[in-house]
Amino acid sequence: MAQRRARVRFEQVDKSFGERRVLRDLTLTIQPGAFVAVVGRSGSGKSTLLRLLCGLEQPTAGKLTITDERGSPLSDAVRVVFQEPRLLPWQKVLANVSIGRPRVDPARAREVLSQVGLADRTDEYPGVLSGGQKQRVALARALVHDPAMLLLDEPFGALDALTRGEAQTLVEGLWARAGFTAVLVTHDVAEAVLLSDRVLVVEDGRIVEDVRVDLPRPRAPDLPEFGRLTAALLDRVLGRASKPTLAAASHTAPLVEPQKTEDTSNEQAEQAPQSRQSDHQTRKLETTHDTVQSDPVGT
Repeated sequence: MAQRRARVRFEQVDKSFGERRVLRDLTLTIQPGAFVAVVGRSGSGKSTLLRLLCGLEQPTAGKLTITDERGSPLSDAVRVVFQEPRLLPWQKVLANVSIGRPRVDPARAREVLSQVGLADRTDEYPGVLSGGQKQRVALARALVHDPAMLLLDEPFGALDALTRGEAQTLVEGLWARAGFTAVLVTHDVAEAVLLSDRVLVVEDGRIVEDVRVDLPRPRAPDLPEFGRLTAALLDRVLGRASKPTLAAASHTAPLVEPQKTEDTSNEQAEQAPQSRQSDHQTRKLETTHDTVQSDPVGT
C-alpha cells in the first residue's frame, strides 16, 4: 500500500478559550511530505496549533482541513508522539505498540519495532527499558498505523544529549523512507533546523516568521550556514534580532509582511522522498514569513 501523505490547510482559523484569543486569522498550508518545525517561547500558542492538528481542540472560527494528495479527507491518519512515552507498564512492548484501532497485526508491530531498533525487546515490560528505548516504543506505536501525518510534541526533550541525537537521526530516517508529513513542536531551535524543511516562529499567537531550510541532508551542525540560521532564529525567538538580521542569515532580501503563510513548493514536496538524501550543489535558505495576530496567550 502506497504511503498516504497529508496536506494541511488553515483558512482564517481563530482559536479562543473563553474570552482569550490564542490564535487569530491563521492561514497556513503544509504540503504533503513536508517536515515543518514550530518554535517559540512557552505560552506562544504553538502547542494550541498542534492540538488543532490532532483533533484535541477545534477551531473557534475558520476552517482547518487535512486531506490526502488527491483532496480526500483524512479522518484517522494522524498520530502523535508526546514528550512522555505514555506506555502501559503492565503490558509488554509488543502489546503497547499494538494498542489502538484499527487492530494491529502482530507481524506489523514486530516489523515497526525492528525499524526503531527494538526487535529484541518485544517481550519485555517498559519498566526495564531506558528513557530512549521507551520513546522508541512510543514512536513505533505511532508509526504502526502508517500515518499520513506524524505530530511530534517535544518528543526528545526529556532525553540526554547522546540519546536525543540518536532519536533525531532515527526520526529523520523514518520520515525520509516513509514520506509522511511531519510537524515538530520544539523549544530547541537547533533541532528545528536539523530536522525540518521549514521553521515557523510563533510569538504571542502569531506566526511571525516562516523560514525555509534548504541544507543538504544529513545536516552537519558545524556548517557555517547551519550555525548562522540557528543563531538568527534563536535571536528572533528571544526578541533580540530584527527581521533584516534573520534575512541576512538566510541569504535573502529583507523580509516583507505577507497576509498569509502558504507553502507553494508543490513540485518540491512531490519530489521530497526522492531528493531528501541528495547532495545539494548549493546551500541556500529562502525565507518567507507570515503574520497571524492574536492576544499574547497560548498553551
